[in-house]
Amino acid sequence: MRHHRTSRAIRFVRWTRLVTHLAWAAFLLRFLYPRADAPRRRELGSRWSQDLLAILAIRLECDGEPPQALEPGTLIAANHVSWLDVFAIGAVRHTRFVAKSEIRDWPVAGMIAERAGTIFVQRARRHDTGRIANHVRDALAAGDCVGLFPEGTTTEGDQLLKFHSSLFEPAVANGTRVHPVAVRYLHADGTPCRAAAFVGDLTFAQSLGLVIRTREMVVRVAFAPPVEPAGRNRREVAAETQRRIATLLGLPIPGSGPG
Repeated sequence: MRHHRTSRAIRFVRWTRLVTHLAWAAFLLRFLYPRADAPRRRELGSRWSQDLLAILAIRLECDGEPPQALEPGTLIAANHVSWLDVFAIGAVRHTRFVAKSEIRDWPVAGMIAERAGTIFVQRARRHDTGRIANHVRDALAAGDCVGLFPEGTTTEGDQLLKFHSSLFEPAVANGTRVHPVAVRYLHADGTPCRAAAFVGDLTFAQSLGLVIRTREMVVRVAFAPPVEPAGRNRREVAAETQRRIATLLGLPIPGSGPG
């Protein structure tokens, strides 16, 4: 809707600030990040994500209890709407995400994602899951917070797709608690914001343009109580995580009929 759009002047300012912010990220990852200890890296990553949201006029609202910074080996599982999900969650708790390998080819953003420790999965390879599981297990064992999107693709936020239970195997193997997260994008007036959704044939550049043209946006990141893996297999952990996210979003669980 036109009343949700920005003027050309505002768009120009946002593009300018964004380019500067990306250059700052490249500097951080090249010179400061390699020399920083783990707490400092988490601080730098979260601050950069918070500033990115501010540049794009996205107000972050956090509900529930996110995992504590000192909690070792944490897994976050969230519904997937946009590439913005990574920064919305990362602004609350610095997180290494499992993401599709195509992101490596995105201009500038791909380089930033790779240097920030993103774990890339090649979706075209059926047997790549085992390799990713090993990487995630190692990251959890090292005390990192790892984030994943179990749906495997994005939606407009009005539905929840089936969760891939194989992604939860590292949590079961490491005895790691899973923190379910529900992400939702709204306009300032509380109506759903479709401009955030990275779906269909949209390119990253086109999606970024839609976000920059949007006057103001609210992203709500809601944390449900963590799922304990003890006594559960990966399918049970995935099902319980999905149930809690569906409850936060007020959406039906796939295959369960209307909510």
